[in-house]
Amino acid sequence: YVAYSPPFGRYVVKVPEGWARTEGPNGVTFTDNLNTIRVDTTTAVSAPDVATVRADEAPTLRATNPGFQLQDATVVQRLAGTAVLVTFLDDGPPNAVTGKRDRQAVQRYEFWRNGTQVTMTLVSPVGADNVDPWRKVTDSFAWQG
Repeated sequence: YVAYSPPFGRYVVKVPEGWARTEGPNGVTFTDNLNTIRVDTTTAVSAPDVATVRADEAPTLRATNPGFQLQDATVVQRLAGTAVLVTFLDDGPPNAVTGKRDRQAVQRYEFWRNGTQVTMTLVSPVGADNVDPWRKVTDSFAWQG
C-alpha cells in the first residue's frame, strides 16, 4: 500500500500499490481489474447522518446507479473518526464485448470535518473477499491540517 494525498492536501489515504490512478476536479479514482476506490471531496455545512443519507442520498444513488439495491446505512468508527457507511448493490458498467453488466458490492464511507466531506467509495464484484483490504484502506484515511 502507498500513501496518496490530493494536491490540496486535506487528507491522506493508503491504496494498493500499482493500481491505476485517475485524477478529477473533485477527487481521485484508483482501479485494478474489477475493483475501484474512489475518493471525492466536497464542502458540506454539517456531517452526514443515517437519516439524511436514507432520505436525501439514497434516491440520488438509486437514480444514478443501474440496479441499485440499498443494503444498509450505519454509523461506523474508523481511525479518522466517525463515518456513515452506506452499503448497496448495483450493476457495473457494461462489458465492452458482451454488453453484460456484472453485479457489484459497494461500500460508501462518508467522513466529515470542519465543513469538508470526503466520500470514499469502494467497489468490487459481488462475492469478492475484500473485507481485509477495504478495512486497511478505510482505516488508513486520515485528515490533514
